[in-house]
Amino acid sequence: MAESGQDKTEAPTPHRLTEARQKGNVPKSTDLTASVILLASTVGIFVVAGRAMGTLEHTMRTMLGGVHTKNLTQSDDLAALMADAMRAGVVTTGPLMAVIMGVALAASLGQVGFLLTGKPLAPSFSKMNPVKGLKQLVGLRASVRLGLSLSKVALLAAVSVVMVLRDVGKMLHIAELGAAPAFAAGAWMVFELAVVLALILVVLGAADLWYQRWQHTADLKMTREEVKRDLKNMNGDPEVKQRRARVARQLAMQRAGAAVPTADVIVTNPTHFAVALKYENDTMQAPRVVAKGADFMALQIRKLAAVHGVALIERKPLARALYASVEVGQEVPEEHYAAVAEILAYVYRLSGKAA
Repeated sequence: MAESGQDKTEAPTPHRLTEARQKGNVPKSTDLTASVILLASTVGIFVVAGRAMGTLEHTMRTMLGGVHTKNLTQSDDLAALMADAMRAGVVTTGPLMAVIMGVALAASLGQVGFLLTGKPLAPSFSKMNPVKGLKQLVGLRASVRLGLSLSKVALLAAVSVVMVLRDVGKMLHIAELGAAPAFAAGAWMVFELAVVLALILVVLGAADLWYQRWQHTADLKMTREEVKRDLKNMNGDPEVKQRRARVARQLAMQRAGAAVPTADVIVTNPTHFAVALKYENDTMQAPRVVAKGADFMALQIRKLAAVHGVALIERKPLARALYASVEVGQEVPEEHYAAVAEILAYVYRLSGKAA
């Protein structure tokens, strides 16, 4: 039910789609899978038909000619005969079955990807509700499915009639042929009809997959309040995030308030970045970044520097580089030694401090 009278007009969020997938609720067309299997089986049977007929002929000659046995009442002879027949069947039908299974797996994975979940198998009383089941049988969707199924049957029947009428002349001519040519001609007409019908079913299955995906998205649509609540659950409460950011700024300001007065110089952008540097010859191997900030934080560092008389030096490239590559408490990298040494020497000359 829509909350507060709101309509479900918003597209489902990624979180809702993920939850539905974990429950096994994914758009899938069983018609497409079945039609692809039918097409693969038809083509596969046609490809292996010649070999199968040869194998069948060999098996019949073996059985009737008594190659493996002189007396079918002997268990050993009968076992050898059955083993030969089974081996011939596996060699003939094994590759075909493997191809069909591979096509079925590819058709399923192509629609929903790899999905392994046992939630759809979990017992649910709602699934056993007879009233709900009756609604599914007589509802709008059931009527639509029935109409589509009848239309599909009518289309296939019409195509079959057209193709049979087209081949009436060939059928009459078959009676004039020998057994083998007649069988080949009839088999080819049957194969052609089966392939055409299977291709039509594949096209209809692809259309059904598109409809299933559209229906799946429509079923998962959300109200605006549901979207807001879902995004809040995924990303966190905006008020909490703002409060955390405010606390983080306060802690950063406290650290800067203690570190900036002890700095030797503030390198600025001049407005976007500010980096406070300090160097003690006795305890440090290189100058160290004691505070840094961007935009608002940079403004606060400059204000603190002005209050405590810390020199402000504008060096745009150096300020950007130090802000991006050096964390607070770390020493200046070697590639910036020359630029930083020049600044410190200049500041030391102004303050009369020994370099």
